[in-house]
Amino acid sequence: MPAHASHIAPATDDRDTGSPGLRSDAASNRRRVLDAARVLFVSRGLDVPMATIARHAGVGVATLYRRFPTREALVREVFSDEFATCATIVDDALADDDAWRAFRRTIETVCASQAQDREFNDALLLSLPDTVGFERERLRIEEGFAEVVRRAKAAGRLREDFDVSDLSLVFLANKGVIGDAATAPAASRRLVAHLLRSFEAGRAEPARPLPPPAPLGLGRLPRTAEG
Repeated sequence: MPAHASHIAPATDDRDTGSPGLRSDAASNRRRVLDAARVLFVSRGLDVPMATIARHAGVGVATLYRRFPTREALVREVFSDEFATCATIVDDALADDDAWRAFRRTIETVCASQAQDREFNDALLLSLPDTVGFERERLRIEEGFAEVVRRAKAAGRLREDFDVSDLSLVFLANKGVIGDAATAPAASRRLVAHLLRSFEAGRAEPARPLPPPAPLGLGRLPRTAEG
């Protein structure tokens, strides 16, 4: 856990009075709030008290609410970059005229992002309520994933019994092999290669039927404990 989340720093006032020093303090306070909130949201859930976030960030509760007047505003700011990254991955896949390559690169890119960026991984596997304002982005991402899967099947390259919810299983499985930062990228690439080989249709040996899909929805996975 980052140092700022493991001890209580002196609380400071971040009101901007025109002084460059105070503006710098305000920016520092904001960064500490966001960092502390991310750690606590992932480890304890989105209902962690705002006062607890303020204490871990080393700022006063009034300072936190001045910057983020609602919990929803804070959650949205904490995870906005990760949602933007995921949306870009989907948009790039939909712009690719090779359906199998688009499907393959979607899985490869998301899993590589999980392995390289712990924050991306946490955001991907954390269930965020609709109230935080991500519903439109989440729906667009889910529909994009579904379209990538549909195109790969239509091209005859993806097994017909692959379900879009299986992507959630892929991302959960990938999370399971990236605990060690030193080996995470190589382990993730190896796992993804094995999985993609099993998903591809038209191989020399007929694929065995899969069990029914697990009842998991993209973006609505159960909250996972911090590893």
